[in-house]
Amino acid sequence: MPATERGVVATIAEFDRWWADRHRAGRFEVTRVPFAELDAWRFDPATGNLGHDSGRFFTIEGLRVDVGGEPTRWQPIINQPEIGLLGIVVKEIDGVLHCLMQAKMEPGNVNTLQLSPTVQATRSNYTQVHRGASTRYLDLFIGPGRGEVLVDVLQSEQGAWFWRKRNRNIVVKVDRDVDLDDDFRWLPLHLVRELMRVDNLVNMDARTVLSCMPFAQPDGTLQSQGTSFADALTRSYLTEEALHPTGAVLSWFTEAKTLCDWSVRLIPVDAVRNWSRTADEIAEDSGRDFRIIGVRVAAGNREVRTWSQPLLEPRGRSLAIFVVRPIDDVLHLLVQARPEIGLLDLVEMGPTVQLLPGVDPSAVDDPFVKEVAAGGLGRVRYDTVLSEEGGRFHQALTRYQVVEVGDEFPVDVPPNFHWLTVRQLMELLRHGHYLNIEARSLLACVHSLW
Repeated sequence: MPATERGVVATIAEFDRWWADRHRAGRFEVTRVPFAELDAWRFDPATGNLGHDSGRFFTIEGLRVDVGGEPTRWQPIINQPEIGLLGIVVKEIDGVLHCLMQAKMEPGNVNTLQLSPTVQATRSNYTQVHRGASTRYLDLFIGPGRGEVLVDVLQSEQGAWFWRKRNRNIVVKVDRDVDLDDDFRWLPLHLVRELMRVDNLVNMDARTVLSCMPFAQPDGTLQSQGTSFADALTRSYLTEEALHPTGAVLSWFTEAKTLCDWSVRLIPVDAVRNWSRTADEIAEDSGRDFRIIGVRVAAGNREVRTWSQPLLEPRGRSLAIFVVRPIDDVLHLLVQARPEIGLLDLVEMGPTVQLLPGVDPSAVDDPFVKEVAAGGLGRVRYDTVLSEEGGRFHQALTRYQVVEVGDEFPVDVPPNFHWLTVRQLMELLRHGHYLNIEARSLLACVHSLW
């Protein structure tokens, strides 16, 4: 395959030129509007739920959480029962694996354009409920002409804001020519991972798919890097040696799910306590939690050029931290069995620390989490602010960190935490509902630490 193949972006400089061109070419505008100005969106007079006239896309509903039989929380939540498709096409060019990535605008993105998968679409979108243009490259993932499937798994999204939301994460490999639109380019996998270090560039949907992809260095191999951290990371992927055998990990996780005594159910928005609706927003009375707003969107490069929709707007920035340490010269990552109200099984494995917007680390009850979240521990190996789902959330940001600790940090940890290797996490990602979206994003960040 010639190196001059059209559409290959091989270096940071080439990427920067293409990215600047996409910003210049785009015509994007997002304007906040009252709910009454949302086209084809209505509040149900019986429930207060906010939905689309088609009955598709998603609805804003209410949620009630009981813990130990006692009601403890009420809130709105996004109910999007259909399964979306998040897919990356890969291809070997000059013997190096390249990803077909997209410059995609989402209305909630803090910086408009972000680097996205080849296909990022809800079922309503790719079945053209919106009556817009067809989804580009969908035929490479669905139907008789699709590529060789490397990854195909259902994964969750934010359990704090979505009700049992799942997306199909899929990677297909092709060996034929692909006609490229100007918003798409072939990027070598190592360059995509390098771009993970740029604030708000690689979007959430790309990160979750990348987390499931095979771990490799720029030339597609794994070998010693000559530093203790990189070597420990390499061994963490290659070796079957781990502090806990995989069978013991699965037993620990299963027990954690059985110990969760939460009962969660959907209720009408009008039944959500301590939240109020105005002409412009649905918001918690105290003003501390997120709110639901309406926006009108104009985008010259989307299947539909103009539309309006609700968005969930967090108040503040989230925090997600993986504590990592070598154990017997193999890097281990500290996960927690974390309950979240919107998850299908209620419990998935999350990062060592996962704090929602507005939560002060110094006010965390768990002393173990509090110590990690407060900072000052170990060596920070990764520290980048990345955006969450721009199609449903308005400027939702999370600070992602990977912090390496040494012998001063205990191997013995509280019962809801467990040390796993990268290899063990990658094996779990062959199946759905083990790692939550924040853990998968951080695992994609770990893949960039070469």
